[in-house]
Amino acid sequence: MLLQVKNLCSSFFLDEGELKAVDDVSFDVRGGETVALVGESGCGKTIVALSLIQLLAPPGRIKSGQILYDTRDMLKMTPERLRRIRGREIGMIYQDPAATLNPVYTIGSQIAEVLVLHRNMTKDEADREAIFLLGEMGIPEPEKRAKSYPFELSGGMQQRALIAIAAGPRPRLLIADEPTTALDLTVQAEILDLLRYLKDQYQMGTLLISHDIGMVADVADRIMVMFAGRVFEMARTRDLFDDPRHPYTEALLGAVPRLGDGPDRPLIGIPGRVPDLLDLPQGCSFHPRCPLADDGCTTDPPPIVDIPYARQCACFKMEHP
Repeated sequence: MLLQVKNLCSSFFLDEGELKAVDDVSFDVRGGETVALVGESGCGKTIVALSLIQLLAPPGRIKSGQILYDTRDMLKMTPERLRRIRGREIGMIYQDPAATLNPVYTIGSQIAEVLVLHRNMTKDEADREAIFLLGEMGIPEPEKRAKSYPFELSGGMQQRALIAIAAGPRPRLLIADEPTTALDLTVQAEILDLLRYLKDQYQMGTLLISHDIGMVADVADRIMVMFAGRVFEMARTRDLFDDPRHPYTEALLGAVPRLGDGPDRPLIGIPGRVPDLLDLPQGCSFHPRCPLADDGCTTDPPPIVDIPYARQCACFKMEHP
């Protein structure tokens, strides 16, 4: 197993109290597999990613759990060992390339810097490899673009350059946090195709984070559905779409427009509001918005349990064979 996360809890300790951003989250990622983590904005997806590479800034911190990378617990590693793993063995694609890329350095020099550090290349070797990587990412005229500054590239090209930086060292695990944010549909599809190519070409495990469950359908092998800091359901992609077991998953899928829907089909929203993580409702955090909730859902949060066909779900009202 490439990555195993066990009972991860990460919180922000504020003057108002403890904000439980990630609450008892467990999952795994295998080499050559894409696992998607989906949910509404603010549910804790990015905090999971930052916790994995231990870049959670104060007042946030990891409270408990295990993060096993290749059977080694990253929470027990020295800072020096963590720095060797970040970038070289675990790559991270952030959701805003314009804010991540350094505006005063050329694209080529930013890629080359990572290659010198993590692949022990000379400056000349890294410069040539940077041009190759830009071409591999689908950027036209890579020699010219290597000399460009970030502001001279479109949003889609900036994202491809950021993927080149993350994937250039050939990491074993790639974390992609909302990699298609603010891109049009055509470019979104191209970026997802690029992530699929990298996974297949280099057998990278990929953790793909998105608020759009429909977008990840053609890319992910498995999907985790997250709400208010907790994972509610996990299943193989086709199983999740064909037969969602959690009411929240079903509501998310019902809100996705589908090809073939007539003009009279209304968009189906999820009633209610996302709960305040500082003041979560007692019991299941989804029960104020759930059409199936009863008094039993308001006492204790349901544990996530294994169900047939390699699935997991956390719901007292779940029915399964």
